[in-house]
Amino acid sequence: MPPRPQPRCLADFFSYETTKSVVVKSWVVGVVNRVVQLLILSYFIGWVFLHEKAYQVRDTVIESSVVTKVKGIGKYGNRVLDTADYVTPPQGTSVFVVVTKQILTENQEQGVCPESEAAYRCASNRDCQGKARTTGSGVLTGRCVPYNVSLHTCEIRGWCPPEVDTVDVPVMLEAENFTLFIKNSVRFPLFGFEKANLPPQVSAGELQRCRFHPEQQPLCPILRLGDVARFAGQDFASLAATGGVLGIKIGWVCDLDRAWELCLPRYSFTRLDSVTQHSPGSPGYNFRHARYYRGHNGTELRTLTKAFGIRFDVLVYGNAGKFGIVPTLINTVAAFTSIGVGTVLCDIILLNFLKGAEHYKARKFEEVPEASVSPAPTSPTVCAPGALGDQSREKQSTDSGTFSLGL
Repeated sequence: MPPRPQPRCLADFFSYETTKSVVVKSWVVGVVNRVVQLLILSYFIGWVFLHEKAYQVRDTVIESSVVTKVKGIGKYGNRVLDTADYVTPPQGTSVFVVVTKQILTENQEQGVCPESEAAYRCASNRDCQGKARTTGSGVLTGRCVPYNVSLHTCEIRGWCPPEVDTVDVPVMLEAENFTLFIKNSVRFPLFGFEKANLPPQVSAGELQRCRFHPEQQPLCPILRLGDVARFAGQDFASLAATGGVLGIKIGWVCDLDRAWELCLPRYSFTRLDSVTQHSPGSPGYNFRHARYYRGHNGTELRTLTKAFGIRFDVLVYGNAGKFGIVPTLINTVAAFTSIGVGTVLCDIILLNFLKGAEHYKARKFEEVPEASVSPAPTSPTVCAPGALGDQSREKQSTDSGTFSLGL
């Protein structure tokens, strides 16, 4: 009794596919195959291995310490200022501000006084009672009081007299020649590698005399503030007048397969608040702080300062790489596997564009039913001429399963 035929989907599921080699003797296909293989091999050797160093294990976790110190003497109004006067915070951190302009409101004390903002001008108490309860300087009392001989404004309770920040004050342009010393230490914990940005074998005197320049002295850790603004593409005078935020970026990209001395920092500069520098609502950078003290009668007083300045952010980034056998093997296998893309492209050309595509397709894809599979002969068998088909140019090689087609 013949076996019952199985469903098509079940037969396809339990089928087996094996590779069948077909040698196609075609100059067009051969050239395309070798060119694609050469391009893929060049990409992996030139870009992946040499440029990207894919054979290395990379540590992207960088531990960094930054210490800064600003030096310089400036004159502001009738006062001579040093570092303690214009640098805040004074601890020498990676983020600090050099104050270049100040609006002072001295001898403020708690009490009631007229508001200084133009939005709170009034003619009667009724004009002050329909507004928000608080202003920029205090709490409204609901009364309209004289501000001067010709002007009345709403009365507030708070620190009096209120600040007037629309006055013109000078700018400390001497800050352009101030110097900034940056001491940066980094560590890559995966490799236990440590390095500092201080130039090796440089005496203290030589270090104090050097000034950073991207071409002449790229490793000097002392920078002139005016140069930092210029390298960031900014005009120092306008920056000092409105304030701004500058970024000093220190990059550590190290190849630990090379010598320790060749792991060097690279400095770059940018303005971090460039998106908002032309904003009409809040251009530049400023902040307020107060100094408190007691008057002669024991009253608590303060001096309010609205400070404009340049904020410096020292940003440290980097990664380190070292040879590793695992990434080397992974990318080597990926390179040889990708060479097979040439075979896919050549198959597309053979199956769709060249003459004799149907003949190649018939030889490449052959379905063998289970019933037709017979054991291999025990002795060599001589095939009659034309037994392999009607194409006289087709030859069977000595390797079983390999055919040579001349297209």
